[in-house]
Amino acid sequence: MPISTDDVLAALEANDPILSADTFPSEPFETLKAALDRLKSREMVTYNAIDREDAYLTPEAESIVEHGSHEARVFEAVRASSNGLNLKELPGIVGQESAKVGQGNAFKQKWVAKSKDKKDVLVVTAESIQDTTREQLSIIKDKKTHSDPKVLTDLRKRKLVTTQKVIAFKISKGPKYAREFVKEETDLTADMILSGAWKTVQLKPYNFNAKGAPSPAGALHPLNKVRQEFRLIFFEMGFTEMPTNRFVETGFWNFDALFVPQQHPARDMQDTFYISDPPSADPPREDPPISTPSTVPLPSPSHKRTRSKSKSPESDQKYKTYWDNVRTVHESGKYGSIGYRYPWSADESLRLVLRTHTTAVSTYMLHKLAANPKPARYFSIDRVFRNESLDQTHLSEFHQVEGVIADYNLALGGLIGFMKVFFSKMGIDQLRFKPAYNPYTEPSMEIFGWHEGLNKWMEIGNSGMFRPEMLEPMGLPKDMRVYGWGLSLERPTMIKYGVNNIRELLGHKVDLNFIESNPAVRLEKD
Repeated sequence: MPISTDDVLAALEANDPILSADTFPSEPFETLKAALDRLKSREMVTYNAIDREDAYLTPEAESIVEHGSHEARVFEAVRASSNGLNLKELPGIVGQESAKVGQGNAFKQKWVAKSKDKKDVLVVTAESIQDTTREQLSIIKDKKTHSDPKVLTDLRKRKLVTTQKVIAFKISKGPKYAREFVKEETDLTADMILSGAWKTVQLKPYNFNAKGAPSPAGALHPLNKVRQEFRLIFFEMGFTEMPTNRFVETGFWNFDALFVPQQHPARDMQDTFYISDPPSADPPREDPPISTPSTVPLPSPSHKRTRSKSKSPESDQKYKTYWDNVRTVHESGKYGSIGYRYPWSADESLRLVLRTHTTAVSTYMLHKLAANPKPARYFSIDRVFRNESLDQTHLSEFHQVEGVIADYNLALGGLIGFMKVFFSKMGIDQLRFKPAYNPYTEPSMEIFGWHEGLNKWMEIGNSGMFRPEMLEPMGLPKDMRVYGWGLSLERPTMIKYGVNNIRELLGHKVDLNFIESNPAVRLEKD
């Protein structure tokens, strides 16, 4: 029958304190612990856990305790033979195992020896012996331990004893000890109030240390938490979020408008995902008006993209002029640039791609800004796609954080100063800037930050000032300059959450338990 709280209270009535190993030696740990916790929660008992190692005899050791050690059995067998004992007869008398082990130990103890006349006959050399091994094992059987640790070590090596960790409890009376366990009420009822029973009833106290039951709920992905922290930083600094709902862009917006030549390696199939159906898009034009739910047309069975009506002929002409300006600045140069001087292909420009960066969105927004040039600050955080080889730090799709600042008479020093302020809000105060090359920014800089945890400089972003060959074809004034910079969303997320493999953060290998249990993040906090 399992132990009850009354059993513990009765044992304490006779002796205080008690040791559970002596009073309840056969009681399972879980049952005993549950009873003690109930009593302790009502301050009826107190207890301390005592860790110890108990020694237990193996079957071989049990046989030694009962019949004597192997060497003692050999001695007794030889002594029982008046003229000595032939070695061949020994296994038949004491057993094969005892003969094998005991013979050597008996020789070592100088209890027996070989006869001088007959080398195959054993004779005794001692009048009496003390079976130390049997005595040691008998003590261990009774007390489950031995006062000499060396003895236990030697017996373990001989595989005669095994040890097992045991948790016992030293139990004492508590401040509210009573002989009987009084049932506590968990609720104060109307009947108790009316009858007055509440004055004498024992109410169960609240356990403010108890853990609440886990409630199933949704959880934000770590990338979304870090993304929201970035958004708050941008909003705090006066930025406007750009619409980034188009994963598919034309080569014009993704490359040509950024002054990336059509022979650039980034436009190769091994670096960019191209769309095969439809194979091309319309030339740049005004976005169609957003349809309301009542005016959304039924989906067409054809994948062919149809031209939508522009808002006005002036809008058509504006985009046509932009298209021609981009062609000219590539082919022969314009706005003080000699261009790339190659035959620019309209078909290549209209190929559809999965956008390789959100700078395509920045370009579109800057072109719209050219209609009414004024200082502006834009940012975007969204997914981009590149034909990368997958490993622990690279994916074919990831998130890019991008910001642009348009204003008059900006200079490179202002960009460096702004980067220091921007990254300081993420807890990165030590920055280095390294000259770099980008087709659409000049000058360009890679940004490195000192990572305290890794104790090294890490590349954390790229930046620069957009080239005139990119800005002036849009119609922006000559004295308007634009800062641009970007970084991945995954890298700061991996650093903050200690993720070593990016595939554990995004993709099919994501652990949902990690998503549910990860904490909130503050980029400026360690």
